[in-house]
Amino acid sequence: MEAGFSEMRNELQSRDAVWRRIQLECQQLHTELLKIREYKDMQEIQIKHQSSCVQLTEQLENKNAELLLLAQSQEHQREKLNKIRNYLYREEQSHRSEQERMKTEISDLTEELHQKEITIATIMEKASLLERQLKMELEIKDKLLAKQQLLDFQYKVIKSENTHLKEMV
Repeated sequence: MEAGFSEMRNELQSRDAVWRRIQLECQQLHTELLKIREYKDMQEIQIKHQSSCVQLTEQLENKNAELLLLAQSQEHQREKLNKIRNYLYREEQSHRSEQERMKTEISDLTEELHQKEITIATIMEKASLLERQLKMELEIKDKLLAKQQLLDFQYKVIKSENTHLKEMV
């Protein structure tokens, strides 16, 4: 896309240079036209070189025709330049809006990622707490189980002694 912009800018600069050259030629032709008119006026006053006047008039007409063609060409070049400028403007606006959309999307994704990181941290914290609670409950159950086994053993011992004592009696 940047290459397209660069190419269009180069085209625009090239056309601007042509346009400036045409304007300079127009100014030169205008100056020349003024000089020719002055010369023509001098010729009319002196009426010595009538053939020169005809020739100058023809040149003037030719220059006028050239000026007209240059003016038309200049207008055509101006229209092309305006079209190129408009196209560049639209492309730049499109590029800017795409950049803004991407910035917004990146911002949204960053916020979503941040929220997920917070959620993961919260879950990890809860998991760690639950793990500690489970370990404590397991330790308590292990102690209770050991106590239960000890009580069962004592019960069996007492029962055995009772049975033995009953037999003796």
